[in-house]
Amino acid sequence: MGASFLFRRWLGVLGVGLALLVACNQHLPTGETPPVAEGTSPLPTQTVPPPTLTPTPVPLALRVNGEGVPLAEFQAGMTQIQAAVQTLGETLTPEEQRRRVLDDLIDTTLLAQAARAAGYQVDEAALQARMQEIVTAQGGEAAFEAWQTQMGYTPESFRSALRRGLEAAWQRDRIVDSVPSSAEQVHARQILVLTEEAARQVKQQLAQAGANFATLAFGYDLSTGGDLGWFPRGYLTQPAVEEAAFSLQPGEISDIIKTDFGYHILQVIAREADRPLDPEVRRALGRKALSQWLEDQRRQAQVEELVP
Repeated sequence: MGASFLFRRWLGVLGVGLALLVACNQHLPTGETPPVAEGTSPLPTQTVPPPTLTPTPVPLALRVNGEGVPLAEFQAGMTQIQAAVQTLGETLTPEEQRRRVLDDLIDTTLLAQAARAAGYQVDEAALQARMQEIVTAQGGEAAFEAWQTQMGYTPESFRSALRRGLEAAWQRDRIVDSVPSSAEQVHARQILVLTEEAARQVKQQLAQAGANFATLAFGYDLSTGGDLGWFPRGYLTQPAVEEAAFSLQPGEISDIIKTDFGYHILQVIAREADRPLDPEVRRALGRKALSQWLEDQRRQAQVEELVP
């Protein structure tokens, strides 16, 4: 079912509703009274209530904690990821594309729900301003409406998706900004080799009188000499290396540490109990905090996927 089909179907439903409204008012011209047969008394005039229109259920792609996510948003996401795959030259199977879109919708909805639970409300003026920015970026109203149609959105579903996106962005920023600007940090360098035997040889060299860790490290890493820079807890990708670094005092050398990358030997250069975080390090910790938050929320959430 393509996005354009969804839009045509929406137009069809709207058209039928309007036709029914018109038909209900075409029995008599406005202001005329039906003729009364001779010898009969006119019937008392009765007020006929207007027909009640039953809203057409919006097709859903997901339910997240009971909140529905319209199918139109899923279709729009599929259209966008297919275009991105072609532009970037990536190779994703249809199932991988589907999974990425569904995961993104689930994450966005979880973030939006948390924002509302925290009391955040989208300012209508800000929402309208963002709408206008998008219209301008698309090249005007006509181009925007054509794009909206191509994506399978109705004006209502697009506005709803945009509102949810603004809510999610607020909660995302709230999580990322919760990362402190300073933390306990260690400055360390390492020697990394591929085999345990090579690591043992390094340890033997370091045990010799007058051995210099920094000089030896440059023999294994000509560009940085194995310098890992300053880092806080939770930053390194290898927890065993990080744990060893924070267990050492300046000048101390670790035992051999085995990871997926090989065999590490560390030397701590310095450590500070409260050092300002490098901006890139803080951004990385923010991304990690967001990822962990989403993982926790997904574990607790009730998610029902309605698309095949």
